[in-house]
Amino acid sequence: MSIGERIREMRIKKGLSLTELANRAGVAKSYISSVERQLQLNPSIQFLNKISAVLGVSVQQLIGEENAQTEKLDTEWLELAKEAMESGVTPEQFKEFLEFHKWQKSRE
Repeated sequence: MSIGERIREMRIKKGLSLTELANRAGVAKSYISSVERQLQLNPSIQFLNKISAVLGVSVQQLIGEENAQTEKLDTEWLELAKEAMESGVTPEQFKEFLEFHKWQKSRE
């Protein structure tokens, strides 16, 4: 999903029109429209800061980095949890491992 598509999706979820977003962010309505329609593919960081503030999200969320990292992390942890379950590790054993690891870290 492009930056413009994410902005449009978040704007609509917030119930904002292009005009409302433009007024609140202090940017031109036509510029937001061109970003949303992917005519402008490289918006400035100042523009992204203004838009993200109005939408209540981080710039990373607008450009898609945060979601990609979260999805990767979630997938990695899910795979590890499945592997642990399939190998017979019980929740109690996993908790013991975590406590041991915390104890080891505290001794360093």
